[in-house]
Amino acid sequence: MLFKKFRTLFLVISLLAASVTAISFTDDYFEVTRNIDIFVTLFRELNANYVDEIKPGTLVKKGIDSMLESLDPYTNYIPESDIEDYRFMTTGQYGGIGALIGQRNDEVIITDPYENYPAQKADLRAGDVLVEIDGKLLKGKKYDEVSKILKGQPKTVVKIKVRRDGEKELLEKSVTREEIKINNVPYSGIIGEDVGYIRLTGFTENAGMEVKNALTDLKAKKQLKGVILDLRGNPGGLLHEAVNIVNIFTPKGVEVVTTRGKIKDADKVYKTLSTPVDTGLPVAVLVNSMSASASEIVSGAIQDLDRGITIGQRTFGKGLVQTTRPLSYNAQLKVTTAKYYIPSGRCIQAVDYTHRKDDGSVGKIPDSLISEFKTKSGRVVYDGGGIIPDFITSPRYVSPITRALISKYLIFDYATWYHRTHPSIAPALQFKLSDAEYDAFVKWLEPKEYEYSTRSEKSLEDLKKFAEKEKYFEAIKSEYEQLQKKMMHDKTKDLYKYKDEITELLQAEISSRYYFQNGRVEAGFAYDTDIKKALEAIASPQVFAQIINRPPVKNPPVDDEEKEGQGE
Repeated sequence: MLFKKFRTLFLVISLLAASVTAISFTDDYFEVTRNIDIFVTLFRELNANYVDEIKPGTLVKKGIDSMLESLDPYTNYIPESDIEDYRFMTTGQYGGIGALIGQRNDEVIITDPYENYPAQKADLRAGDVLVEIDGKLLKGKKYDEVSKILKGQPKTVVKIKVRRDGEKELLEKSVTREEIKINNVPYSGIIGEDVGYIRLTGFTENAGMEVKNALTDLKAKKQLKGVILDLRGNPGGLLHEAVNIVNIFTPKGVEVVTTRGKIKDADKVYKTLSTPVDTGLPVAVLVNSMSASASEIVSGAIQDLDRGITIGQRTFGKGLVQTTRPLSYNAQLKVTTAKYYIPSGRCIQAVDYTHRKDDGSVGKIPDSLISEFKTKSGRVVYDGGGIIPDFITSPRYVSPITRALISKYLIFDYATWYHRTHPSIAPALQFKLSDAEYDAFVKWLEPKEYEYSTRSEKSLEDLKKFAEKEKYFEAIKSEYEQLQKKMMHDKTKDLYKYKDEITELLQAEISSRYYFQNGRVEAGFAYDTDIKKALEAIASPQVFAQIINRPPVKNPPVDDEEKEGQGE
C-alpha cells in the first residue's frame, strides 16, 4: 500500500528528472539532477518509514512553498484546486452572488453587496450575518471557507439564511448565481465643475478599455480642464493593460516599458499601439505606498514622459515581472522571469531578493546603489525604490480610537443601524452628519467594548519595562504613576478630539448603505487632500508646471506617526 501511494508521485518526479536530463546541458546539470535524486529518495524513505500516516500531497506542497518562498514573494505554486482563484486575479470574473464578505469575531457577514448583482437583487444587505447556506450551518467557518461555498456555476441557485439587525426571525433568500465581473474602474465622474476623475483599482483583462471608455464618456459630458487618475491602493496586474492605459494619454509608438531577464531572447519592449484618446489634457496621477507593479508602470511612464504629474506618497517598489508556466496535473507555476524598466531606463524595484542577509532577511536597495535618470524633458528622477511623486503628500494618520472603532466593526454596525432607521439620505456628495447625529453616535457607543492604547501609553509602558529591567523603576515610580494618571485616555474626550476623522468614516460607511461603492467614493471627496492638490494643480497651469519642475527627492522623509497610521 505504501508503495502504491508513493508510485504516482515518484513517476511525476522521475519524469521531471528525465526532462531535465533531456534538455539541460548547462554547467549546473549535475547539481540539478543530484538534488532531484536526493529529494526523490528522501521522500520515498519518509513515506515508507515515518511513524505516522502522512499526506503526500500536503507534504510536497509545503516543501514546494518553502522552496519558492526563499526566492521572492511573487514566485508561487498554484495547484489545480486554486486555479479558479488565480483566474479571478487575472480576469476579475467568477461565478457567485456578487458581494464582499468579512469576519466579525466568530461570524461571517455581508460587508458590501455589489449594486445590480444577485446579492443586492435578492435584498441581501451589508451587516447581514450569514447563518446557513443550502441547509448547512456556517457556525465555526471562516470567511474564506464561506466564500468558496458561495461561489459556483452561473444560473445555479443557492439558498441563504441570514440574521438581520432588527429582525426577530432568520431571513431566507434564494439567490441565482451569475458571472460576476469586478470592474477595474468602479467609479468615474466629474469633480468640481470640469475635472474628470477615474478610480482604477485593478489591472485585469480590459482595464485599458474601461479607462478609455470612462474618459471618453466624461469628455462627452463636459469640456474637461484635466483628469485625475487615482491609482492609490492598486496592487497592479497585467502588464499589457498598463501599456494600454498609458496609450490613452500618449501617441502611438511610444515606448512605455521594457522587460529584461535571464533569457535574453525573451527580453521585450512594449510600445503604445493605438490612437490615443487625448494627448493634451492635463493628467494628475494619485499614488501611495500600496500602488504597485502595473500601477508603477503607469505612474512612472506618465512621469518619465512628462505627460502629467504624480501626487501622493512613494509607491511600493515592485519592478518584477511574473509569467505562468504549466505543470503536471493542471497545476501552474507563477515565476519571476524579468525586471521591468520604464521610459527613463530606471527599474523601481525596492527590495533586493537576490542578496539576502545571513539570517535570510532581505533589505532595501542601499542609497549608494541608487542612480539618477532623466525624464523626456531632462528632469532628474531616481531608481531603487518605487515612484517618488512630483508632489509628496503626508500619509493619513489614523488615531488609535478610530482604529479600534474600525477593527471592532463599530462604525460598520452603526451604519447598519442608521440605514435601518433612516429610509433615505441626501446624495453622497451632499450627505453630512449633523452635530446632533454625532452626539447620538457617541451615546450609541456607550455600552460597546473597544479598548485601545495610544502611542504615548505604549511608550510609557516601554519606559516602565526597561526601567524595571535596568533597576531604575523604584526611583521614578511616583513620577511614573503621576504621568500615567495624567495620560490615561478618556474615550468620550477622544471621540470628540478625533470627531472629524471619525465623521468622515461614518459618512462614507453610511453612504455606501444607500449608494453602494459609488456612495463610499463620493463621500470621501471633501476630505481628500490628494484630490484637492490635484484640483489646485489642474486649475493653474503655473502650479502644474511648478509641481513637474520641483527639485527631485531621493528619499522622502516619512514621519513615524504618519507611518504607523498608514500601516493600519
